[in-house]
Amino acid sequence: MICTPLIGAYGIQFIAGEFPCPLCLIQRLGMIGIACGVVMNLRYGIRPMHYGMCIISAMFGASVSIRQILLHIVRAPDNHGYGSPVMGMHLYTWALLIFAATILILGILMLFDNQYDSKETSMNPKQMPKIATFAFWLVLTITACNVVTTFLECGINQCPDNPTSYLMLQ
Repeated sequence: MICTPLIGAYGIQFIAGEFPCPLCLIQRLGMIGIACGVVMNLRYGIRPMHYGMCIISAMFGASVSIRQILLHIVRAPDNHGYGSPVMGMHLYTWALLIFAATILILGILMLFDNQYDSKETSMNPKQMPKIATFAFWLVLTITACNVVTTFLECGINQCPDNPTSYLMLQ
């Protein structure tokens, strides 16, 4: 699920002590948008609107990832990329791969027309299975954590380009 890279990013943030840059925070926002679309599919049934939300979020996140990759694409003595590589690639490169895979998977899923054959015309919530309820609370928790940690890192001002501490905790 899309929550896995978000949880991994928090692991790097808190265990390795690497603070996310502003572009990293925006990429997390794109992943949270994808997760919200998935949760809406679980809660309200499969709808093209929910797939559209996921695709738009993935395109947004991919464009931010590409921007960050282009900032660090030329190897130079003072440009080693932002953060430590994970399995040979930086997190923003992994994010681009995740966004591209999301778009590909959603494109394949949208090829199956019978999933849209619903007798319901309203957006009434349906009873969610336990795994879907768990996914909802996980997405909500990750989103709330992202809001809190971003506020602690940046406050109400623009985030620093190369954060080294939580500004609100100083």
